[in-house]
Amino acid sequence: MTLRFIKYTILFIASSLLSLTAFTQPYNNMLVNDPMNNEGKALVEQYCTACHRINMITRSSGYNADGWQTLIHTMINFSNSPAIEEKIVSYLAKNYPPNDKRTPNLISGDTEISFTTWHTPTLGQRSRDPIEAENGDIWWAGQRANLIGRIDPDSGEMKEYTLPDNAMPHTVTTDSDGNIWYTGNKNGTMGKLNIKTEAITEFPMPDKQAKDPHSAIFDNKGILWFTLQHSNMIGRLNPESGEIKLVTMNAPKSKPYGIKIDDEGTPWVACNGRNCLVKVDPKTMALTDITLPNKATRVRRLDIAADGMIWYVNSSQGRLGRYNPDTGDIKEWPSPSGNKSHPYAIAVIDNIVWYNESGMRPDALVRFDPKSEIFQSWAIPSGDVYAGIVRHMRKTKQGDLLIHQSSTSKVIRVNIE
Repeated sequence: MTLRFIKYTILFIASSLLSLTAFTQPYNNMLVNDPMNNEGKALVEQYCTACHRINMITRSSGYNADGWQTLIHTMINFSNSPAIEEKIVSYLAKNYPPNDKRTPNLISGDTEISFTTWHTPTLGQRSRDPIEAENGDIWWAGQRANLIGRIDPDSGEMKEYTLPDNAMPHTVTTDSDGNIWYTGNKNGTMGKLNIKTEAITEFPMPDKQAKDPHSAIFDNKGILWFTLQHSNMIGRLNPESGEIKLVTMNAPKSKPYGIKIDDEGTPWVACNGRNCLVKVDPKTMALTDITLPNKATRVRRLDIAADGMIWYVNSSQGRLGRYNPDTGDIKEWPSPSGNKSHPYAIAVIDNIVWYNESGMRPDALVRFDPKSEIFQSWAIPSGDVYAGIVRHMRKTKQGDLLIHQSSTSKVIRVNIE
C-alpha cells in the first residue's frame, strides 16, 4: 500500500453506522474478545483505528458477513490481501451482527421516488454535498481524499481534481460562469476551479483565527457567502476583487453551519452550537439572532421556501421546524423516527420539505407536506448496505434531489415521480 492509499482510502469502517450527536446511550469502547478469532480482532484494531474510534463499531447497527464485506469494499481495496479481509469480515460478522436498535419509523404514502446512484472512483474519500452545474454535470467534494469531482449523469463518466495540500473540501458550489468553488476546511481557504483551464486559485482567510470554511453559497449579485463553524464566523468573498470580510457570531460557540440566501439577497445561517437562526445584513454584515424556544436545540441546516418561510432541522431534538420572518412565529413537528432521529440535511422543492433522519439505520429520507402536515419516508440505499449519512441535499433544475452516502462514497439523485 502506498502512503497516499493509506491516508486517503482507509475510511472509517462502519463510521456512518453511527451518528455521535444523535446516539447518546453509554457504550463499550473495547472490541469483543473472541478466542476463536483474536487475530481478526487485532486486524480490526490495526486497520480500522487508523481512521476512527473503535466505538464506531461497538455501537453500530451491525451487518452479516456479506454486508461487512460490501461496506469494506467501498472503503479499502483488500484484493491483494484476501486473507486479511476474510479474518476481519469473520470477526465483525460474528461479534457485530445486524440489530434493529436504530431502525427508522418509515411512513408510507402516495409519492413515488427512485434512486440513481454513482460510486465515486477514489475509495474512502467521503464524497459529499453534490450540486448540479448549469450544464447538468454533478459536482461533489471528496473531503478525505482532498479532491473535488465531476459526474456526467448521462454517460456516467467521472473525473476527479486533486486540490492544494490539506484543503480537505467540506463543500462545493457553482458561480454564474459555471466555475466550481470549494471550502478549504483544513487549510483556511476558499478555492476556485476554473472549468475551462482547470486552474485552481486559492483565497486564504485574512484572519488566522478563521480556520475552517464550511458551507458556501452565492447570492444573486455574485458574492460568495460562507460559514466557519468552529471559528465561529461568517464570511463574504467578492470574486472580482478577491476581498474577504469576516464577522464573528454574537455569542461564543454558536457554530454557524448551514447557510442559504432568501429572494431579497439576505443570508440566513443555522446555529449548530446554540438554539438560534441568524439573519445577516448583506451590506453591513450585522447579525440578528432569532432565538428558538428550546435551549437544547441545535440546527444543522435550513432552507427557504418560495413563500419566504425558513425551514430548519432541529437536529438535537429530532424535529422539523419553521420560522416565519414576517410574524416571528415558530412551529415544530416531531420527526417520524423520534427524538434521536437527528434530522440533518434539508431542501424545499415546490413548498414540499425534504430532509433526512441521519441517526437512523438505514438513513431515512423524509417528505413533509406543510399543507396537510403529512409525512412520508423511505430508506436511502447505499449499494447492498445502509451506511448513511446525508449531510447536505440540494435540488436539481428538474425538481429532483441530489444527496450522498458519505461513508460509502456514493452520490445519489432522488428522482421524484
